[in-house]
Amino acid sequence: MPPHEMVYIVDDDVRVVDALSSLLRANGKQVQMFTSGQDFLDFERQDSCACLILDLRMPGLNGLQVQESIAAQTTIPVIFITGRGDVPSTVTAMKGGAMDFLTKPIDETALLACIEKALEQDRKLRLASFEQESLLARYRSLTPREQQVLPLLVSGLLNKQAAWELGITEYTVQIHRGHIMRKMEADSFATLVKLASKLNLGSSKTS
Repeated sequence: MPPHEMVYIVDDDVRVVDALSSLLRANGKQVQMFTSGQDFLDFERQDSCACLILDLRMPGLNGLQVQESIAAQTTIPVIFITGRGDVPSTVTAMKGGAMDFLTKPIDETALLACIEKALEQDRKLRLASFEQESLLARYRSLTPREQQVLPLLVSGLLNKQAAWELGITEYTVQIHRGHIMRKMEADSFATLVKLASKLNLGSSKTS
């Protein structure tokens, strides 16, 4: 397990929190425990891969309210646990993006499998987010004119056609093309097309 991955446990039953914490630590997991939803929401979490084990029914904020509060701020995967689940709550939780819904007493094997699945999902989401931010940063490094040239080139226009669209010379387009390839870190034109598709630039022509 990567050193900064964390499993958060939120349950008002201290015995449950202690038991889950012991189980997870025995399986090499780093754990942070909370006995109320508000305590978890108030906690300043590290920017790291994580998942959340969340009790459905708690005094104060219940699990669904906690899930709703964090949904707009983070993609942290949520695994719900409850002693007395009901169909409407389960449906609401799953529609809200919950990874799974486990009933107490918790099956240890099932829980550990859910946690591994949740952490793997968070790794993928975080990697995709990092790659997209890196791509956007490279795109923003282009000059305004280069940002005009890029969608024309990846739409399939030849240099001279892009030049005509922009009212500039073909040689100037060639210069821009070289700068774009370097700044976007594209080792081939095919790679540049793939990168541009991830930016959803479209192929609108600029006059």
